[in-house]
Amino acid sequence: MATKTIRVETAAQAYLELLRDRGIDCFFGNAGTDFASIIDAFARFRAEGKVSPRPILVPHEFVAVSMAHGYYAVTGRPQVVMVHVTVGTANAVGAVINAARSQVPILFTAGRTPITEEGLPGARNIYIHWAQEAFDQAGMVREYVKWDYELRNITQLEAVVDRALEVAMADPRGPVYLTLPREVLAQPVETITVTSPSRRAAAGRRYPDPTWLEEAAELLAGARFPLVVTSSVGRDPAAVSALQALAEAGGIGVVEVNPFYMNFPHAHPCHLGFGLPFEGNPHVAEADVILVLDSDVPWYPSAQKPREEARIIHLAVDPFFSRYPIRSYPSDVALAGDPAAALGLLAEAVARRVRSSDVAARTERLAAEHRAQRRAWLEAAQAEAGRTPLGFQWASRSIGEVLDRETIVVNEYPLELRHAPLVAPGSYFASPPSSGLGWGFGAALGVKLGVPEKTVIATLGDGAYLFSVPMACHFAARMHELPVLTVVFNNESWDAVKFACLGLHPDGWAATTRHIPLSDLAPAPRYEEIVRAFDGYGERVEDPAELTPALRRALRAVREERRQALLNVVCRR
Repeated sequence: MATKTIRVETAAQAYLELLRDRGIDCFFGNAGTDFASIIDAFARFRAEGKVSPRPILVPHEFVAVSMAHGYYAVTGRPQVVMVHVTVGTANAVGAVINAARSQVPILFTAGRTPITEEGLPGARNIYIHWAQEAFDQAGMVREYVKWDYELRNITQLEAVVDRALEVAMADPRGPVYLTLPREVLAQPVETITVTSPSRRAAAGRRYPDPTWLEEAAELLAGARFPLVVTSSVGRDPAAVSALQALAEAGGIGVVEVNPFYMNFPHAHPCHLGFGLPFEGNPHVAEADVILVLDSDVPWYPSAQKPREEARIIHLAVDPFFSRYPIRSYPSDVALAGDPAAALGLLAEAVARRVRSSDVAARTERLAAEHRAQRRAWLEAAQAEAGRTPLGFQWASRSIGEVLDRETIVVNEYPLELRHAPLVAPGSYFASPPSSGLGWGFGAALGVKLGVPEKTVIATLGDGAYLFSVPMACHFAARMHELPVLTVVFNNESWDAVKFACLGLHPDGWAATTRHIPLSDLAPAPRYEEIVRAFDGYGERVEDPAELTPALRRALRAVREERRQALLNVVCRR
């Protein structure tokens, strides 16, 4: 067993040294008085030329966690965030909920108001140290973290940090919470001896039960019209090619419902479109066998259901989404396993059971439907080509024209993937299923930090932009040199709120009077002026013919001038 002894002066220095040894490269922070020893430790790191973990100052806690979320999404490495005691934790809770529902491993930490009133280094010495203490600080996040603890003594530092990281990375992954009292961080210590490398390795891929896998293969191979419904299989880029292999092995159609990642090549003939809000997808009602693949909401039972006799297979690390209080989808076969590993086995098992002529016939039928869908989508977008304000479909198609394999899209609601087809795994991330609004801008900054060589475009509704704490985001973009393009779909409205009211009460007062309070965002500010305050490129777009040229001008600013950019696109659904 190899060990490493490092000379330090405080527990805070020891903590950063341990994070460094465990491969943590960024430390997202929003500081308070509890950070005193952490800040001093980072100063020593700089003097000694140690570049990791790198302190990333973020002037709002929600943005800090969202940036860590985006950084993990493109690197696959667990992230560390630290905020200021109770109040910082409270500001970050929405982003922690997003990370939890997206299975994102974040070591979310917070200082703790000093425990002692005198007698120790770090004891209380300003008035906030009394009012900021809570009886149960972790109670604010306990429902949404996998584990919480408080560091109580330097002697347990390695055990606590390693425990936090192994729990966060264990499937299904998710955030953990650790509080760090100021007196503990300030505790004097001369050396720290740690096991290096760590012997707390993350668990390997989970393989499904072989008996149930064979049963699933039998159902898919023998089906008249088998279908895959997925939302999140692309969280692991390796699973995308595995799903493609399954679709091709059995001539199986793929539908995406609320896709949070790039799950399947949109140009592939087996791609049968998307589940649309309030409508679903017609193929769900037609299929006789459905593989629900890493999808928490594969259809909306109040709007659409599969046939009563259809057989349903669920495949995910946690196919029951056991952290959801209620979820009542039928399940004839449940495969608990890593999708990337399971899909390859399933493709082989299906291929052994089907005739090539049957696969060819199935695939041709799917390809015909695929082509018909795309023709209809193109016609719908072109119908908006001369419309002002711009239509969302035309706006999405214009964005689709500037995408390439070196561009990553972070979407918080408005972009319609029917008109912006994706080709590369890892090229798309959408707002989490928990819908903690404001995630997108911060996540896009985290993505850019993780893969600085890529172009990053954040497509945001105007409500999502306002919720993102935009001043904090633009500040972080400039401070950390993260030039991203933000496209704000400015329709001066919270459409989700508006449509929910009209859908539930189609003949109600709001519908008949056309007065829908609490849903308008008018008059809209000049969003393009905000980015200019941070030395960025801003432009307002109202003419549909001007959107693609404006996108190219903004991308030039991002790629060549290394400046953040924002387009304020005036549009309506």
